[in-house]
Amino acid sequence: MTKLYHSPLDPASRRIRMAMGEYGEDVELIEERPGQPSDALQELNPAGVTPVMIENDRTVIIGIEALSEYLEETRSTPRLTLLGRTPAERAETRRLVAWFDRKFHAEVSEPLLTEKLNRRFWPRELGGGPPDMSRVRSAQGRIRFHLDYIGLLADERNWLAGANLSLADLAAAAHLSCLDFLGEVPWSDASPAKTWYQRIKSRPSFRPLLTD
Repeated sequence: MTKLYHSPLDPASRRIRMAMGEYGEDVELIEERPGQPSDALQELNPAGVTPVMIENDRTVIIGIEALSEYLEETRSTPRLTLLGRTPAERAETRRLVAWFDRKFHAEVSEPLLTEKLNRRFWPRELGGGPPDMSRVRSAQGRIRFHLDYIGLLADERNWLAGANLSLADLAAAAHLSCLDFLGEVPWSDASPAKTWYQRIKSRPSFRPLLTD
C-alpha cells in the first residue's frame, strides 16, 4: 500500500489525504510530529517537512506541489480530475490553490497553528514556549476577509474553482479544518462559507480527518 508521511494538523498533509480519498485510494499513514522530523522522514526529505509519499514501487514524491501534480498525472481519469478539464479550469484551480497555500497560510493558518499548537511540541531552543498573542490576534482579524472571499466564490459557483470539486476546495478545506479543530473559525459570521464547508465536510474523503 502507498505510504504517506504526514502530520495530522498540517494542511498540506490533509490535502493529500483528501485527494487520495477523492481518487478512491487508501494510504498507509505514518505520523510525524510538527517541527520534529523522524530520522526516516529526514532521510527521505532533507527539509524534514510533510507530506512525503512512497509508492509501492518505492518511488518517493516530496512536497505538496509535486504530490498534487503527481497524483493528478497518475490517478486522474477522463471522468475524475481535481485540476480541471480545460486549460482555463486548470489555471483557475492553480490560482486558488496558490491563494490558500501562500496568502491564507501566511496571513492566517501559519500564525495560528504555530502559536496555538506547534510551539507546544518544539524544544525551547527551536522556538518552543508560550504563544505570541500579537500574531494570534492579527490572524484572527484576517481570517474574516478570507471567509468572505470563500463565500463570494461559493455564491457564484458550484465549487470554489468552478462547476466541479477541485484541488482548490481541498486546499481551502485542509487549512480551515485545522483551524476549525482549534476553534478559530468564526462560522457564525460567514454563512456562505459555512454552507460550502459543510458540503465538503460531508464527503467520504473528509471523514477520516474527523478522527484526528
